[in-house]
Amino acid sequence: MTQSLNLEAGATRKISDKEATKVAIGALVGTAMEWYDFFLFSAAAALVFNVQYFTNENATAAAMASFATFGVGLVARPIGGMIFGAMGDRIGRRKTLMVTIVGIGIITGLIGLLPTYAAIGVAAPILLVLLRIAQGLFVGGEWSGAMTIVVENAPLERRARYAALPQIGSPIGTILSSGGFFVMTLLFSQESFDSFGWRIPFLAAFPMLLLALYIRSRLDESPVFAELMEAGETEKAPIRTVLRESWKHIIVGMAAALLGVGGFYLVTAFVVYYGVKILGYESSLMLAGGMIAAVVEIPVLIAGGRLAERFGASKVIIYGGILSAVAAVPSFLLVESGNDLLVITGMVLAVATLSFPYAASGTVLTGLFPARTRYSGVGFAQNVAGMLSGFVPLLATGFVASAGNHWWPAAAMLVFLSLFTAVAGVIAPRMSVNLPGFKH
Repeated sequence: MTQSLNLEAGATRKISDKEATKVAIGALVGTAMEWYDFFLFSAAAALVFNVQYFTNENATAAAMASFATFGVGLVARPIGGMIFGAMGDRIGRRKTLMVTIVGIGIITGLIGLLPTYAAIGVAAPILLVLLRIAQGLFVGGEWSGAMTIVVENAPLERRARYAALPQIGSPIGTILSSGGFFVMTLLFSQESFDSFGWRIPFLAAFPMLLLALYIRSRLDESPVFAELMEAGETEKAPIRTVLRESWKHIIVGMAAALLGVGGFYLVTAFVVYYGVKILGYESSLMLAGGMIAAVVEIPVLIAGGRLAERFGASKVIIYGGILSAVAAVPSFLLVESGNDLLVITGMVLAVATLSFPYAASGTVLTGLFPARTRYSGVGFAQNVAGMLSGFVPLLATGFVASAGNHWWPAAAMLVFLSLFTAVAGVIAPRMSVNLPGFKH
């Protein structure tokens, strides 16, 4: 173990900021496409799939079926994390990331070509679920690989700064996906949007894939992994090893990541549904709120990375989680207000506060595992968080419906997620790999 730590410290000491920036931007492009594809499904689950693929006289039941499909893809993520995590720890980070980005892009485009329930009956939701599961498998290996290759291509003392950059893929993906739907609602009537307009953002995944492939093909392999290969210290059975030696680390990592993913789904997917279907707002207002919140999230993520570099990533998770808990009730009161400006402000406030822990989560997760099992360990932790997060909109829909469509259960969920992640920030430094110059 000590030899591996010395190897990692030595490999990263040679890296310049220019090289680190190049890799971080290359990873960012891939994660932006990943989140574009995934959030596209999130927005469609709230606005389209409940009408086009799940026919039910009860609007709440149809919405819950749609959100359940959203969640099913996230159940597949830990399996994808195992498959691609093991691949990344055995054959390399770069090769694995090429495979995951191709899978994500092709499947998203195929969703845009899928006939509706009215056209082919029950086969439509079945095929939608199967495509969603396949998408979840590939996404399961994408984020963890991108984060691993970035931190291993960054100087130890500045890992938190560079680890925050792939996280910007989340708001960029939101802007592109919500923006795509927003433009479609402006260009087409509701009937035309329901008929074919919603498909255009999904089909855009095909040309985006070509761009992502070009940029990602120019990434260098992690020098840490290259040194492990040269020294013959790569892990032969990374899944078994990480489950045996690091299962507690997986739980802590999952908790550290939960707010950034689950809280975001609550404030975007569920709040979009709640605003449109329960409060009667225009879908364009809710999509605009999501886009503006995502724009604000970008500088927050950059600031969160700098704060994590200076004070330690775990402290950003602790105080960011507390801040998010404090902002939860005011955020939902603003969304409930009925005033367009205040509705958007509520969404922005909720997303901005939970984005501080999200900015630092990649640094904390990669710090929990040694290099020889890092891809697998981070994949397990992040994807279990993602799997649980996928059911947050479904649970929020059910809880709110049982409370007479009142907002308070959703706000309580956001408070819980925020404090749960803050506790993980307290525990993580004691369980992390001790690397010189790396501030946990």
